[in-house]
Amino acid sequence: MNNKLCLKINTDLAASQEVLSWFEQINQPPIPNKVIWWQCQTLLIEGFANIVEHAHKNLPIETQIEIEAVRLNENIEIRIWSEGEAFDLEQQLREISEFEDNDQERGRGLKIMSAIADKLSYERAADNRYCLFISKYY
Repeated sequence: MNNKLCLKINTDLAASQEVLSWFEQINQPPIPNKVIWWQCQTLLIEGFANIVEHAHKNLPIETQIEIEAVRLNENIEIRIWSEGEAFDLEQQLREISEFEDNDQERGRGLKIMSAIADKLSYERAADNRYCLFISKYY
């Protein structure tokens, strides 16, 4: 099985519901484990929010965010491309203290993503954009 979806959407948190509705298509036939599907949705929306709030924070709302979701035989891959600035994901994750000592919201989304994703990376793509890559086995 290989299902692939692509979406281009504005840098706008209000579009989160639209992003989730679009993503529903990848859940056909439904993933038997509902918790895993919920985690995939969480990863997508946390990733999208992170790009909007951080990578694109100084860019106009019309700036496009491109999202690709691929369902393979045993995992779902999500790629979110941004026009934003360089960002050291590994370093950031090291700096964010554990949930208990983290009073600020800052970095909480990354921590959640890191905890539930099987693979998580943020790297420069060939076209000078950056790609947030998330993989989750089901």
